Amino acid sequence: MQRRPERFLAALSTLLLSNALLFAAPQKPSLDQVLDSLFAVREFKEVAISPDGQRVAWVESLHAPNGAASLNSAIHVADVAATSKPPRRITAGDGKTAYAEHDIAWSPDSSRLAFLSDKGKQDQLELYVADARGGSARKLTDLTGFLATPAWSPDGKRIAFLFTENAPRAAGPLGPMTPLSGVIEERVYEQRLATVEVASGRVRQVSPADLYVYEYDWSPDGKSFAAIAAHGAGDANWYVAELYTIDAASRDTKSIYRPPLQIAVPRWSPNGKSIAFIGGLMSDEGSTGGDIFLVPATGGEAPYQMVQGEAPYRRVQGEAPHRMVQGEARNLTSNIHASPAWLAWLPSSGRILFTELIDGATGIATVNPQDGEISTLWTGAESISIGGWSFGVSLAQDGKTYAFVRQSFQQPPEVWAGPLGAWKQVTNLNRDAKPSWGEAKSLHWSSDGMQVQGWLLYPRDYDPNQRYPMVVSVHGGPGSMVGPGWPETFFDLALLSHQGYFVLLPNPRGSFGQGEAFTRANVKDFGYGDFRDILAGVEEVVKTLPVDNQRIGIGGWSYGGYMTMWAVTQTNRFRAAVAGAGIPNWQSYYGQNDIGQWMIPFFGASVYDDPAVYARSSPITFIKQAKTPTLGLVGDRDGECPLPQSLEFWRALKTLGVETQLVVYPNEGHLIADPAHRRDILKRAVAWFGQHLQ
Repeated sequence: MQRRPERFLAALSTLLLSNALLFAAPQKPSLDQVLDSLFAVREFKEVAISPDGQRVAWVESLHAPNGAASLNSAIHVADVAATSKPPRRITAGDGKTAYAEHDIAWSPDSSRLAFLSDKGKQDQLELYVADARGGSARKLTDLTGFLATPAWSPDGKRIAFLFTENAPRAAGPLGPMTPLSGVIEERVYEQRLATVEVASGRVRQVSPADLYVYEYDWSPDGKSFAAIAAHGAGDANWYVAELYTIDAASRDTKSIYRPPLQIAVPRWSPNGKSIAFIGGLMSDEGSTGGDIFLVPATGGEAPYQMVQGEAPYRRVQGEAPHRMVQGEARNLTSNIHASPAWLAWLPSSGRILFTELIDGATGIATVNPQDGEISTLWTGAESISIGGWSFGVSLAQDGKTYAFVRQSFQQPPEVWAGPLGAWKQVTNLNRDAKPSWGEAKSLHWSSDGMQVQGWLLYPRDYDPNQRYPMVVSVHGGPGSMVGPGWPETFFDLALLSHQGYFVLLPNPRGSFGQGEAFTRANVKDFGYGDFRDILAGVEEVVKTLPVDNQRIGIGGWSYGGYMTMWAVTQTNRFRAAVAGAGIPNWQSYYGQNDIGQWMIPFFGASVYDDPAVYARSSPITFIKQAKTPTLGLVGDRDGECPLPQSLEFWRALKTLGVETQLVVYPNEGHLIADPAHRRDILKRAVAWFGQHLQ
């Protein structure tokens, strides 16, 4: 039959248009492209606003020529009121060479910036001071060892810092442990508090030689320090640290508070009479959450006693809730359903400003130290921090101008500054970063009568008419919280959303964000109540969304790695697992790790005094029930979750005929640092889940 020309032309036009739309439609990026984009995101390691609120400084990560992240970092300064002006580089060099430059601190008059740099010798940091308007920096120290955390004296004449003389490595348990050889001795390198005179460069060590100092704060008159410190090895003894005052001139040192649990963020009151801090059950130095306490600067009685078989805190009969104390120390936030993470005094009002981890999000609030009255100033489904795990803000002297790093699941990290709620974006370094994952939603579900929160990432290009696999990603800690932030390059399973998975990110009991009672709810109960919370979250998602019940996996790092090992020995619910730096045997772990003191608050006794409580929560106790294909990943010099633990679990699975694989990363600690290793971990995790769930 002969076609009419107009019908033929119409059909041809339709065909050409369809092809044009097909080729013009955006193509889903490959996994390598997503990884390239993820690794290209600039990290902000620190941010600090000048005391006068006029300038903001930040430390940003640099990238090597091949696009990978490097160990170098750069300091920049911008005017808060003129963010369109290009920022100024502050450096110990000529601005053309990259160094490791960080740990920034403003002088009280806002004219100068102190910072650490390894310009003189790689891996040896020294303290420098530079004019905030630009120009060459002046070197203040010439030391051998590890320097950290400089802070100016109130009069601007001295700078305090933490100094570990002749240290073989950077302080902290996350990096690679020093390899053992020869006769094994417990050599202690004390991190001491030191000062340097800005005019002369004279260095003076202030704290005693047998005391390891973790955090400190100048007194308002510049004559003393408040310090969190402990005797013995630094990595292990943070968990038993006390609050000290140290006289800057005489070096007299006095313990004024011996807490039952961990403490952090000491802050001297403006009148010099009190010291505020955060205390609570914390599983990692730097990952802070608990309640806000207040103690007289002259000292007070320990407010609580550890009672066998009871919760760590004992309420005093007849006391008001905010007083939940004995003696002179006071808990200001005992009834708060959140976890304060950082604090600062507001001189104008006498209140304490604090940031809080709250129901999977973050917030800013104040508390009246007189009566415990709390006022919420701001909350948001995003993360704010001054770098790393420090979920705080940098505050100007007026108590009204803020600076911080702001990010969410949909917004990459950038520096913001300005008045409360009227913040302006200062940097735009990650403007090209676009989400490669689906929508994120906050979920709530009930478990054992408690309300549990978590985040659910939907598959990219979600279609409600399709069924999808799901992976549960359990955070580390357990004292931590999954919040709304841009996915990281270190074992962040949010990447699976791009691959067509639902990703459940639960905050089970033991997490921050719901108050101290919730955080303490897994004491002597690892793997039981917290695992029920996770399973309840899985059931909540399965009954409400198109998740394929036969294609569910689980993964995590550190405590998340432990929970993954626990999961596969308790149920066959999960069809694939990826355990990063996990712990299968708490009994053998007790003698292997480098942070042994952390276990006592969680288990109630040492393994030698109560081995049964450790065996009860050990996956290896139930290993013959394991059937799930499990991939193990670990650094060869991990001090927090040592390699022998992953090796023990891998051998057991191999012996029992369970599909498994173990990958060990050389010269790595608990926090995998090498970008090539991080990329390999993510690709292996995606491949393992793809093999067993897709």
